[in-house]
Amino acid sequence: MAGGNRPQFRKLRVFAVDPSLAAAHETAELNELILSVPWEDNPPDLQAIVGAGRMVGPVGKYLEIVDVDPASGCRYAPVDLNETYVLASQGLAPSELNPQFHQQMVYAVAMRTIDFFERALGRVALWGGRWVKKDDGVEREFVERLRIYPHALREANAYYAPDTVSVLFGYFPAPKTSKVVVPGTTVFTCLSHDVIAHEVTHALLDGLHERFSEATNIDVLAFHEGFADIVAIFQHFANPEVLRDQIARTRGDLEQQNMLGQLAQQFGAATDRGRALRDALGFTDKDGNWHRYKPNPSYLLKAQEAHDRGAILVAAVFEAFLKIYKSRVVDLLRIATQGTGVLPEGALHPDLVNRLADEASKSAKHVLEMCIRALDYCPPVDITFGDYLRALITSDYDFYPEDEHNYRTAILQAFTLYGIRASAIRNASLEGLLLEGPIETGQQSASLDDVALQWDNETERGAVFKAMRENGWKIHKWLSDEGGRKVLDRLGIVTDPAAPKTIGRDKNGNCKFEVHAVRTALRRGSKTNLVADLVIEITQRRRGFFSEADQALADQGKPVPGRQPHDSDFLFRRGCTIIVNQRTRQIRWAARTRGDITSDRRLDAVRQFILGSTVDQLSSFAGPEAPHQMRAPFAVAHRH
Repeated sequence: MAGGNRPQFRKLRVFAVDPSLAAAHETAELNELILSVPWEDNPPDLQAIVGAGRMVGPVGKYLEIVDVDPASGCRYAPVDLNETYVLASQGLAPSELNPQFHQQMVYAVAMRTIDFFERALGRVALWGGRWVKKDDGVEREFVERLRIYPHALREANAYYAPDTVSVLFGYFPAPKTSKVVVPGTTVFTCLSHDVIAHEVTHALLDGLHERFSEATNIDVLAFHEGFADIVAIFQHFANPEVLRDQIARTRGDLEQQNMLGQLAQQFGAATDRGRALRDALGFTDKDGNWHRYKPNPSYLLKAQEAHDRGAILVAAVFEAFLKIYKSRVVDLLRIATQGTGVLPEGALHPDLVNRLADEASKSAKHVLEMCIRALDYCPPVDITFGDYLRALITSDYDFYPEDEHNYRTAILQAFTLYGIRASAIRNASLEGLLLEGPIETGQQSASLDDVALQWDNETERGAVFKAMRENGWKIHKWLSDEGGRKVLDRLGIVTDPAAPKTIGRDKNGNCKFEVHAVRTALRRGSKTNLVADLVIEITQRRRGFFSEADQALADQGKPVPGRQPHDSDFLFRRGCTIIVNQRTRQIRWAARTRGDITSDRRLDAVRQFILGSTVDQLSSFAGPEAPHQMRAPFAVAHRH
């Protein structure tokens, strides 16, 4: 195909929500959706992949679909999306029984999710890298493709596995007690739009913030789960057919029960819940009656499990969306009701439905982009919901300083209603929630002269990964000189040789620190042009012990009885994310963790959290015996 005639997008058919819509007459027509995903030719290394013995479905720059069923030993034939009839039909027809369609479904929804991230952040997405042993230690290795296994598990589960950088989907028979899904029929999690988007979001978030899978406080894993739900829910609003249907059914009132706020309907129904897996709007009582959530700060005090707590974050964001949507349609409803605000009986006029749906879609898109952009303004470790609130407000202020429609006010109000507040701030106003900044860096080091990243959505990802690592060394060199150490002091990164000995030391006796990531972030400039900043993550670690007596000995550099010199029970991490203007080198914003690496109070808080938590609450850890070892964190959390 000539280069100039190469299509930009490929259209593929998928289930709009999941196969359950086809089971009800009123939603059967909404069962199919056509997604436009970026066009990909077969990669140059495809033959090498096939030659390695992997049964590959669709494969491209970001994804590799491997369709092997370990439980049965089946290897399903791959779908060829470039086959003439498949192309002409906009992909295979949706089917619960065709494994080739299952491959197509996970590929299309995953690519759509990646596209949302890249549009919001203005750069190519990277997966979490594998750590490999080198002569001088360990090094992070670039992972080009996320592997997706549509039929990996015979259980009611699906999860992202960071150690292998893969997503595994399960399948299971509906139980005999199921009242919604026919008992005994097979439910495939890889056919749920929501489950796919949720798991791929885990992988994308891990590529941005690897340490967010280390449970150091009750919010960390809950944030991972809640954020993945947020992305999955707001992708519903990109489906115009379902959106218009739900607007019509609720007469424009999205506070009523509707499928736009529900996640994984078939999965939830087939696991004896009789309802969607989660609902951002409300809950169903034991008698089957649905109730709208009434925002209450006490929810957060009671929720302990990651999904339950994450659901509160989702509810707060959805509450903000509803406020934004209502403000956008108030004029339409005023016109439609001739100023009374009361809609007449009967079905809404199709033109009004279309306009309301348009405003709902725009509102949802803005909120989703707002939520994704905020990831660059979060501290690199030990995140709390309050940290994320500050990141939301600051990142949106960076992009839209005027806030003409009071979106940030809606976010703050909704979070406050659900008890989510930021700690250690001057006041609880929008201005008080902005991150610290600007911070002058003084005379620049020569190490910074050639630090400039210009990622965009067309940049080759392997080159981006390499440049990020190389620029990390340049930034580290700058921060290690005399002027840079003054900047570190301003940021709460400790270099004092007199600090506890459990903090690693460099050859000069100064406390070590790590430049964990260097990437770009887009913001709107003074002339509405997009300006690329540097996002730099700096972290430190300290060896932690469950015994305070052992901690005191190790901090003084004394031997701990029965322990090797570099042993520990857990790793205590602190750090800071800074947003730096590429041209002036001014630190525009700084997102710090609570306390620095010398804080015994924060170290003890992490210690007590680990000791008081069950394995599934820690998830990222192997349990109290060796809590800093990673072992399939999301598998444990999702089984729970």
